Amino acid sequence: MHIGFLFLASPKNQQTIRSMRSILLPFLFLMSVNSAYAQVGKTDDVKKSLTTTNKDTVCWEHGGIFTLGINEGFLHNWAAGGEVASLSINSVLHGNITYYHHSSVWTNNLDLAYGLNYAQSTGFLPKKTDDRIDFTSNFGSNLKNSKNFYFAGLFNFKSQFTKGYDYSDTAWMRNPKSTFLSPAYFTLAAGIEYKRGAALSLFLSPIAGREIVSDKRYTSLSKTGAFGIDSGKTNKFQFGAYFSGRYKVDLTKKTQFSTRLDLYSNYLAKDTKDDSGKVIKKDGPGNIQVYWDNLLVFKAFKSLSLTLGLTVVYDNNFPYTKTTTNSAGATVDKDQPGNDLGWVQINQVFTVGIAYKF
Repeated sequence: MHIGFLFLASPKNQQTIRSMRSILLPFLFLMSVNSAYAQVGKTDDVKKSLTTTNKDTVCWEHGGIFTLGINEGFLHNWAAGGEVASLSINSVLHGNITYYHHSSVWTNNLDLAYGLNYAQSTGFLPKKTDDRIDFTSNFGSNLKNSKNFYFAGLFNFKSQFTKGYDYSDTAWMRNPKSTFLSPAYFTLAAGIEYKRGAALSLFLSPIAGREIVSDKRYTSLSKTGAFGIDSGKTNKFQFGAYFSGRYKVDLTKKTQFSTRLDLYSNYLAKDTKDDSGKVIKKDGPGNIQVYWDNLLVFKAFKSLSLTLGLTVVYDNNFPYTKTTTNSAGATVDKDQPGNDLGWVQINQVFTVGIAYKF
């Protein structure tokens, strides 16, 4: 998997990705542990039943899927016109490893995505189409007299690999909007989890702390309310309620679907006012942050797959404007689909490539 991501990154991004190895290698090592490292009382039947039911057992269990898609095009003297040469690469990894110890379950999920587009008309400068790092670790202990409910603690980390840009900005190369650890979200929560094997998990916490951090080089972004961090600051603490739900299912022998919904309500949220006291952005605990991720993978042949991904995010702490500056210096509406969706963020990807299920 490291080979895939290093291949996708441009040379100037190599150093950033190498810094992630200290985070990712321990997790990837655990996922590659052979079943010979052994469990207590684990059989094929027990392993299969862990997908949909909770078992009193002691064992490690892991699984996931990795997809890689590449699209290449070349034109010469083409009457209809078009991009002379282009290359697009998209990759997605959903991996998990779980340790069962009688009535306790420790689950770790790692979700990664990275995509780049190269075009001759822009000098083959790499432009990102996707960039996500999302790690969740959840430990739960079964409640007495309950088969599916657990008292659980959860940790979640979200960030990205490399710098992000608004390519509708004519000076986008000089104005990165984000980068690794800018922003980064650290969430720690305690609550109740409903769990039905590895297929379904519903976690609800009324006490969830979240720390949002931003690199000091990007503090100017906070003047527009970027990431919810106050102007001139590099971090912001939030305290509220958190929900995280995951569901995955094999629709057929060749088709796998997984979905995830995260909701966060910040008890400390309040309206943003200007120097005169005028409310310029209404906010409050009822303004819930939403993260909804979906992945559908169909293996058409042994090594060929079709992947459809859709991620929807709502967070009014992330700055958005409907306008941009054109080459003449005039302010105009952005010429892009979905310009009226405001703070709603959408990432949709359809890829034809390879898929490896483990």
